[in-house]
Amino acid sequence: MNLDLTNRNALVCGSTQGIGKASAKQLAEMGANITLVARNEDKLKAVLTELDTTKGQTHNYIIADFQNPTDLGAKITGANQEFHILINNTGGPAGGPVFSATLDQFESAFTQHLKCNHVLAQAVVPGMKKAGFGRIINIISTSVKQPLAGLGVSNTIRGAVASWSKTLAGELGEFGITVNNVLPGATGTERLNEIINNKATKTGKSFDEVSAAMKSQVPANRFAKPEEIANAVAFLASEAASYINGINVPVDGGRTKSL
Repeated sequence: MNLDLTNRNALVCGSTQGIGKASAKQLAEMGANITLVARNEDKLKAVLTELDTTKGQTHNYIIADFQNPTDLGAKITGANQEFHILINNTGGPAGGPVFSATLDQFESAFTQHLKCNHVLAQAVVPGMKKAGFGRIINIISTSVKQPLAGLGVSNTIRGAVASWSKTLAGELGEFGITVNNVLPGATGTERLNEIINNKATKTGKSFDEVSAAMKSQVPANRFAKPEEIANAVAFLASEAASYINGINVPVDGGRTKSL
């Protein structure tokens, strides 16, 4: 099985923590040259020092704000580099019921997720077509299969991203470019801690009580490690996944009740 990514260039968004960081490290270990994308330069520099270089890989970073898709797209285009792998990943919208969500919350989430994914794809696809190889992998949520209570805006926007991805997969497949979604379940990240804290505050329960209740919904009775999500990302980015296109891959320990 060919999992080697030597001489492949990967653009990894939201890569200073959690799933994004784990994905960047895994892709680097497989030989890819990594370009990190996030807002915090100090954190970007720190992650840069953790990336594998034993195969001669070269890594760099781009500072960008995912609330400004036009500037983001310009920075990627201005990097003058052809990317073979794009990992679309950014922080999820704030929790809360969908009925009480404001229009600004929807607009902010739509910009941060779908608009930014779109401008990034537009920036990298020409190089992928030239190479005859491309992997666009979107880190979204199991909510595209089964909406999650208390994450109204997230459920809505994630569904839009999934449909955008499926449409794009149909348009780009003939060029050797695949577009797939990885759907993480509850994963041990700062985002999960925020969700647990919010639930604890609203219910009057402790952090540990809320955490235990969430774990009980997973057959493995534990949360995922970011590295376990990154393993799925890395496989989809490889040559071995060349005929896997336009799908949602739940990595949730079996929590989702649908196939």
